[in-house]
Amino acid sequence: MEHYKILRDLQAGKVDPIYFLMGEESYFIDEVVTFMENNLLDESEKAFNQTVIYGRDVSMEQIISTAKGFPMMGERQVVIVKEAQDIREWKKSDDLKSLEHYIENPQSSTVLVFAHKNKNLNKRLKAWKLLKKHAVILESSKLRDYKVPEWIKGYVESKGYKIDNATSQLLGEYLGNNLSKLTNELSKLMIVLGKGTAINRQHVEENIGISKDYNVFELQKALGEKNIMKANRIINYFESNPKANPIQMVLPLLYNYFSKILVYKTLKDRTNIAASLGTSPWQAKQFAEVSGNFKTEKIMRIIGYIRETDQKSKGVNNYGITDGFLLKEMVFKMLHY
Repeated sequence: MEHYKILRDLQAGKVDPIYFLMGEESYFIDEVVTFMENNLLDESEKAFNQTVIYGRDVSMEQIISTAKGFPMMGERQVVIVKEAQDIREWKKSDDLKSLEHYIENPQSSTVLVFAHKNKNLNKRLKAWKLLKKHAVILESSKLRDYKVPEWIKGYVESKGYKIDNATSQLLGEYLGNNLSKLTNELSKLMIVLGKGTAINRQHVEENIGISKDYNVFELQKALGEKNIMKANRIINYFESNPKANPIQMVLPLLYNYFSKILVYKTLKDRTNIAASLGTSPWQAKQFAEVSGNFKTEKIMRIIGYIRETDQKSKGVNNYGITDGFLLKEMVFKMLHY
């Protein structure tokens, strides 16, 4: 079940005995857990009937023993197991008998919640098969990169603001698909701006730290257009400001950019370029515009330079060369070799 459907059911008063929330994207798991912590019990009930425990600190027997207890002066108790992926019994199916029995016959007055972050539960376990049959399951997957701008737009509008496509694209590319990081940065931006504001690129540049002229997206554009002077200005700025544009952020974005150009160059069917590239139509148009500036062999060499630089940045055949110099060397090869 998707997280918004779980939240909708909870808001409507439909509460199940067992929830198993798992997956790589912790944001959706946190959203559901936070709602449960704040809304399933009144403030006066929480002290007696809400228990939050951490997987690394307890055994499965202790969790189930707590879940089997009865609420005090209330109709319901809530037991939330955070960092449930650290419960040691997951590694041995023989140690999960107590959980298996509980899943088949849960305490009706208890809401037992497992927040199993960063990975999915082993689906070969009998406990998983029982959970799938009897519990509410959330499989929280990372958003695909090309879906992030659309998600940003929806999130911003849900908070009473507006944002244009180009700005949501910029944020998605700069901050990636870490939704917790994205919402944190957007929240700080919303504090500065009044509700109803249309968030634009200038707001992002001034408040989230993306330089207007010297950022990796301007570098991509300069390289795509083979604008040697502009590319050199940007890369010199990067060398002087390594913390603002760390090599670990620059290289993946450049690799993705030129990989998309390569895919476009080799497309036989161009009836739906955006879908083929896994990008928005707006981005697809950009890749189409610059693809004519490169032969396929040149793009492959550029991707090779990026990989070589990545290896050197990690210490392979690197004899004390700084990250800034590595980027300058790479850009020189891209433009001249």
